[in-house]
Amino acid sequence: MPEPRTWQVVAGSAVLGLALAVGAVAVAGPWDSGQRKAERDRAVTAGARGGAHHSPDSAAGDPRRPAPAPSAPAVLGALGLTDGSGSHGNTKPSTITRPGDDPAALAALLGPLLADPGLGPLRTATVVDATTGKRLYGVGAGTPMTPASTVKIATTTAALSALGPEHRIATTTVADPGGRTVTLVGGGDPTLDRTRLKALAEATARALKAPSGSGASGAPGPGPDASPDAAVRLAYDTSLYQGPVLHPIGPNENIAPVTALMTDEGRLDHSHHGPADRSTDPARDTATAFAGYLEKAGLTVEGDPRPGKAPKSARPLARTESARLDDLVERTLTYSDNDLAEALVRQTALAHKKPASFAGAERAVHDELARLGLPLAGTRFADGSGLDRADKVTGALLTGVLTRAADPARPALRPVLTGLPVGGFSGTLAERYGTAATTAGAGLVHAKTGTLTGVNTLAGTVVTPSGRLLAFAFLAGRTSAPDAAQTALDRLSTALARPAGTATSPH
Repeated sequence: MPEPRTWQVVAGSAVLGLALAVGAVAVAGPWDSGQRKAERDRAVTAGARGGAHHSPDSAAGDPRRPAPAPSAPAVLGALGLTDGSGSHGNTKPSTITRPGDDPAALAALLGPLLADPGLGPLRTATVVDATTGKRLYGVGAGTPMTPASTVKIATTTAALSALGPEHRIATTTVADPGGRTVTLVGGGDPTLDRTRLKALAEATARALKAPSGSGASGAPGPGPDASPDAAVRLAYDTSLYQGPVLHPIGPNENIAPVTALMTDEGRLDHSHHGPADRSTDPARDTATAFAGYLEKAGLTVEGDPRPGKAPKSARPLARTESARLDDLVERTLTYSDNDLAEALVRQTALAHKKPASFAGAERAVHDELARLGLPLAGTRFADGSGLDRADKVTGALLTGVLTRAADPARPALRPVLTGLPVGGFSGTLAERYGTAATTAGAGLVHAKTGTLTGVNTLAGTVVTPSGRLLAFAFLAGRTSAPDAAQTALDRLSTALARPAGTATSPH
């Protein structure tokens, strides 16, 4: 089961677009809630109904939480699409056409929109057929640009490719041979919450109190010199990560210090995503809270927790694991989660046997994307989140990544598509695509946003009126007003979803 704070995006219309484009599978059952049926219906009728915000399902008890989405195969099956024909509701099956787009017509459509002054003096645009990988439109497709958070499309893809969708991140406890010192070992899971931390402490206490050889999960109990009532000292180990703890942007409400041990992403409020005040030492705070839970579980903890590396002779006591990597990737993309993005690139570095640092992660991401055969000329992955302006990607890379994720032969990469925010519905696009000029894109545009001062980007997928799935990347630099730039980007992506001849002027 996913952890309570790891949510999947409500992705009905997203997978509808994917299914229409790649054709796909036999019926596997109905959509699992009215929420996703409503999104699907709205996506179909977006042009007529407008782009009002859709409230999330409150079945889980918290009206702010989106309901978990079914896996991509189940949703594709629910659409009843087979061999290029579609059966949808009570409509009759119809052949899905894939007309060859006229590059000149596409250029005529997008050119005036790309010239919008809101995009600043630096702008590139790339559009490809996500099924074939054929480029349909390109202006500066190979020009490296600062991507802001759209870099997460590339870095999460590298993580999925290197580790697989079932990978989980563990936080563990170990004891020294005498059972007198317990070490809380960080594995790099920023989603560790107080509930799981408390459960880990309780399991650790049980393991320490158990007779020798009967520790938690089959781990050895305390050593011969330990007793169930003996006091213990607590250490915490963050040695998995190397290099600077602070992101190059310094202390910031958008990211906590990058450490292998933290709780709730170092947030000091009860938020789950977005900017928030952060702990200056998340590892120490987590260890302090853990000591309190150990004492509530019946142990005596001597002194304050202290940093220290677990000895090689330490014996395992207990562990807790994150949600699966595919869930973590979806959360990273939907909410543009910077802390999680930095954690995932370090997991990628570990998979490549490189240091779990900014530098090691950069090399690992580059190498993994190269293994996927993606165009990397001029690119740089200075961080995993896109907060570093030293990051550089091209539109060709971003659309190439999206095309790989849509490849039926690469199902492990599918969360890169299902995690994209949905225009007008979810994540960082929930409040966009609500104007007359962009409402046709609501539910059909699925894209990762990117925003830094003077940088505005958008990259994702869109379903055309003919049922074709396109991947696009629009990157703008030296923009002067974020609202104007975002509106221009939304118009560009909406134009791809409109029937021919209905695109609106940028002015």
